[in-house]
Amino acid sequence: MYLNYYGLSEPPFAITPDPRFVYLSERHRDALAHLLYGVGQGGGGGFVQLTGEIGTGKTTLCRLLLEQLPEKTKVALILNPKLGPIELLEALCEELGLESADIRGSQKALTDRLNSYLLEAYADGWRIVLIIDEAQNLSVESLEQIRLLTNLETSTQKLLQIILLGQPELRELLGRPELLQLAQRITARYHLAPLSAEETELYVRHRLSVAGCERQPFTKLGLRALHKRSSGIPRLINVIADRALVAGYAHSLERIGERVVNEAADEALIGGARPAWRKPWPWLLLGMGLVAAGAWYFWPRPAPPAPPAVVAAPGLPELDAAGLQAALVDTEATLGWQRLMALWDLPAATPPQLRDGCPAELGADWLCFRGSGSFSKLRQFGRPVLLLLRKGDSAVPVLLTAIDRERALLELPAATAVVERNVLRDFWGGEYRALNRLPGGFPATLRINDEGPAVSWVRDQLDRALGEEAPVADEAALRFDADVERRVRRLQEKHGLLADGIIGPETWFALACYVDEGPRLARPPKREQGAPDGASL
Repeated sequence: MYLNYYGLSEPPFAITPDPRFVYLSERHRDALAHLLYGVGQGGGGGFVQLTGEIGTGKTTLCRLLLEQLPEKTKVALILNPKLGPIELLEALCEELGLESADIRGSQKALTDRLNSYLLEAYADGWRIVLIIDEAQNLSVESLEQIRLLTNLETSTQKLLQIILLGQPELRELLGRPELLQLAQRITARYHLAPLSAEETELYVRHRLSVAGCERQPFTKLGLRALHKRSSGIPRLINVIADRALVAGYAHSLERIGERVVNEAADEALIGGARPAWRKPWPWLLLGMGLVAAGAWYFWPRPAPPAPPAVVAAPGLPELDAAGLQAALVDTEATLGWQRLMALWDLPAATPPQLRDGCPAELGADWLCFRGSGSFSKLRQFGRPVLLLLRKGDSAVPVLLTAIDRERALLELPAATAVVERNVLRDFWGGEYRALNRLPGGFPATLRINDEGPAVSWVRDQLDRALGEEAPVADEAALRFDADVERRVRRLQEKHGLLADGIIGPETWFALACYVDEGPRLARPPKREQGAPDGASL
């Protein structure tokens, strides 16, 4: 339906397995390395455990493992482990090609035949590997039977290597006291976590590229929404992304943004499920602000992501003081706002209408504010901002999109340019303008003794910002008490803000940098060797 419209040769997000579309994140490569270790030189151990949520790629890794097996390795793969001890032994014999019809039902006879086979295989130089998928469904009795099989060993290694693949419940199962002996034989453990926001973007780009797409149809906010609503689980990414492409085609959209992705997720996921808040709301206050804050339940909870590295762009000009001064002559106040609003996927008039220095068309959930500080402070915020740069007797807002310890990246009328921070200091007095999206219905200012859902959200953000989880009784979760005020002061000190314990625009901005939502500051491109300084636009 949408293939021709988006320049695709085939569906990029089909849920059927296709090796061409496999994207291995760093954590997937680590997990595969653990599996290969278990089958290879780790065969002297006994058990390898790989866990992960449904749809994170465990079975895909299993297929990749089967394609990369060392020579003289034979694998028994059991996909339905809801078997009793004797049935499991029979299934293992069948997978290894052993005749067992004459001994069916006899646990001792089946075990003896398997032991004889393993000894013969070892003598012939073969390695035998048992892979059990969905291993969380194994009974304690079946797991104990598998452990007994690993008792057969030489002086240097076990004769049967076992890999258990399962959902997180497998870890709980193997933690039971009666399975302590088995748990002690696990030589490698790996939990396959969902994709990060950056990995989700790379995953989507990879699949689109394999399908022939030359232009990314998803906006930055669209990709971030895709990560939030899928929780970084590849299978859900596929389902939501496919539905979003259908919606984009139906509405003749060249770019697919946050709204379309969220609508696609509402349709694709059962009940429009979104990641839950980490802390439960007190039941007696459940109705307070539920409608206002409900739209923000899907905000994820990671620590602030590191700024992405920017690949060096050949020909990107570097401006000295004279070059920057000349570029500012043609810079209008509306240009920076237009570009900053575009980063947030906000619609804007061309040029945007300004009122008191801020875009007039911003909705009620948006804060436009002026702040002051240092380059270090802006790097901590991690958000693109408008620097108020001196232009004669006035100041003009210029969009800052990247910064490191020495250089900054500015969006100027003629081009994007790199400026040394030492040069930029002569034009910047420390003032900036910024945009920040507030959860719906949250007040612009929050202080001690205030109550409401905003306080619960603030508590969660403070946990991440300060690297600690402060215990709180359910009845106090929505109250801005002295402890919250104390922790707000600590956050303000950390970000170089006035430590008054009151949450105003800049403190909201600091809290929001621990939410994976909206554009982020990048790092400037590396200087090319031999590149001249002091270019002009």
